[in-house]
Amino acid sequence: MEKPVYNRVILKISGEALAGDKSFGIDFDTVNQIAEEIAEVKKLNVDIGVVVGGGNIWRGRSGIGMDRSTADHMGMLATVINALALQDSLEKRNIPTRVQTAIEMRAVAEPYIRRRAIRHLEKGRVVIFAAGIGSPFFSTDTTAALRAAEIDADVILLAKKVDGVYDCDPRINKEAKKFDELTYKDVLNMRLGVMDSTATSLCMDNNIPIIVFDLTKKGNIKRVILGENIGTVVKE
Repeated sequence: MEKPVYNRVILKISGEALAGDKSFGIDFDTVNQIAEEIAEVKKLNVDIGVVVGGGNIWRGRSGIGMDRSTADHMGMLATVINALALQDSLEKRNIPTRVQTAIEMRAVAEPYIRRRAIRHLEKGRVVIFAAGIGSPFFSTDTTAALRAAEIDADVILLAKKVDGVYDCDPRINKEAKKFDELTYKDVLNMRLGVMDSTATSLCMDNNIPIIVFDLTKKGNIKRVILGENIGTVVKE
């Protein structure tokens, strides 16, 4: 029987990843593929918390000329839309799922309560954390780091559209060098953009490893959890 390396994980999915090949909105083929992969991982009895971004709908820093707090709150609402789409796809696959939001909207989701989230995980439910941390000026990367620390996750799985961390953009420079392993300080000092500096520092302070991998390749979520050497690992 396949044995996972990690027992409790935070899966961070960017909004751009949920857009698939589109430049805007939700690509439901992509959402369904992600749901299928999460369903496969659940068979391994792994506790899964998911943090979703909202960049496929609205990104706070895109609100040029807007009040930053207002723009960021719009971004938080975008993450809730993505979370509900993923929840719907998971539940169609008989995966019990709860969406918890950092901004209360009880008509559509539970408010974030740490103990309740942990209890859901212990009962085998997937918990999707939406609306960031509920405050402007913080990214969903920081949300992933914070929730990972709060629920005592073993690792953050940072699902991207690239297969790891490079010294420059591989889509622009074909000579870009891929890193197999980095330290938190490498990421901060080299300004590699794996996560923002707040999120990276939070992971460093709490010794939470980060694995950056390619979400577009089918089966990669399971491969990472089984310990296969794919992507880039960031740790102490």
